[in-house]
Amino acid sequence: MATQSLVDIRTFSPKFQHLYATLKDFVENDCMPAEKVFEAQLGQGENRWKVVPPIMEELKTKARSLGLWNLFLTKEYPEGAGLSNLEYALMAEVMGRSLHIASEACNCSAPDTGNMEVFAKYGTPAQKEKWLKPLLDGKIRSAFAMTEKKVASSDATNIETSIQRVGNEYVINGLKWWISGAGDPRCAVYLVMGKSDPKNKEKHRQQSLIIVPADTPGITVVRPMTVFGYDDAPEGHCEILFKDVRVPVENMVLGEGRGFEVIQGRLGPGRIHHCMRCIGVAERALDLLLARVTDPSRRTFGKLLAEHGTVVADIAKSRMDIDQARFLVLNAAKRIDEVKAKGAMKEIGMAKAVVPTMLLTVLDRAMQAHGAGGVSQDFILARSYAQARTLRYADGPDEVHIAQIGKVELRRAAEVTKSLEKQRERSYALITGKAKL
Repeated sequence: MATQSLVDIRTFSPKFQHLYATLKDFVENDCMPAEKVFEAQLGQGENRWKVVPPIMEELKTKARSLGLWNLFLTKEYPEGAGLSNLEYALMAEVMGRSLHIASEACNCSAPDTGNMEVFAKYGTPAQKEKWLKPLLDGKIRSAFAMTEKKVASSDATNIETSIQRVGNEYVINGLKWWISGAGDPRCAVYLVMGKSDPKNKEKHRQQSLIIVPADTPGITVVRPMTVFGYDDAPEGHCEILFKDVRVPVENMVLGEGRGFEVIQGRLGPGRIHHCMRCIGVAERALDLLLARVTDPSRRTFGKLLAEHGTVVADIAKSRMDIDQARFLVLNAAKRIDEVKAKGAMKEIGMAKAVVPTMLLTVLDRAMQAHGAGGVSQDFILARSYAQARTLRYADGPDEVHIAQIGKVELRRAAEVTKSLEKQRERSYALITGKAKL
């Protein structure tokens, strides 16, 4: 595993150093070797969405015994491990090396992480007891239902699913898709985004977030979606129909019209979590590239692959790309610690816009070095590429983040113009002798 080039782990507390070393050992010696076992234990045919590989529960038991549990919940949450966002960024990179295996083993996988934060931050005592507690224990899974098939969901004000109050209940109607985790037999609850007040003149007060138990009548899982042919069973990414789904009024999160407030609190840290793990995936891809091009059996035109200039250049570019992206991730995590997610939106946006594309580029170089094997099931590269490509959409597409970053920078324009004018005036005064240094 590559050493961290931007931070020195030895400068952190002894407790964190021990936890970090424990996680590295767990990922390298338990999670990564268990990946093939997980794949072999997946259900086939009708059991595809009914079987959870037993190896996962074994890994979860071991992770919990090692203290590697709910690491994502930072210091502000008493239920978590007490890490800062910067510390968790380093831990999440390590977990990212084992695709989704290590994250789930440590109860740190999406969408549960974001949903647990919602319950921890905004939930009532009753909501926490019913949903947060079993999620924290890893007994159930969850899903977040926002994206819709018939509208451009990157602008969340377009969401059409209706949430109407009828007496002491809310009635939900709508069609969602790409709902990650909804195929899992352990998925017990959805957090559903919809419009409760579509005529409100304030567009961002039209939406609400509501808790919907997965076994509520009227819910139909229409189909699992695939990403470049991968279905990501047993969790999956599903299309779901909500038809006259009724839940009690106490299932509303925070209050009517506060959906945007809740999801912004949820998505800020979640966006950076994806980026943290991406760095780990990229490091593993580079490791595989190095191993492949130095394999003595892989020679072309009389030379090792590593002796070709283009291959050496790919290695160098990948190292530079990873380290630049890591800086953006760690900087964003540090800013969240300093000013909370709302104050670090520019830094979060920069990481979110850059890191997935970096990962795709690094994976592509590693795939190229593996030849046809690089796009096959024999290596993790193709599946990693498929998963990484979705991150250019997930939690907001690149274009939205880039536009936001540009708008933030433009706020400095007046100040910059004023400073430049002052410099010109000073320069003129010096040239004409009206002023001295």
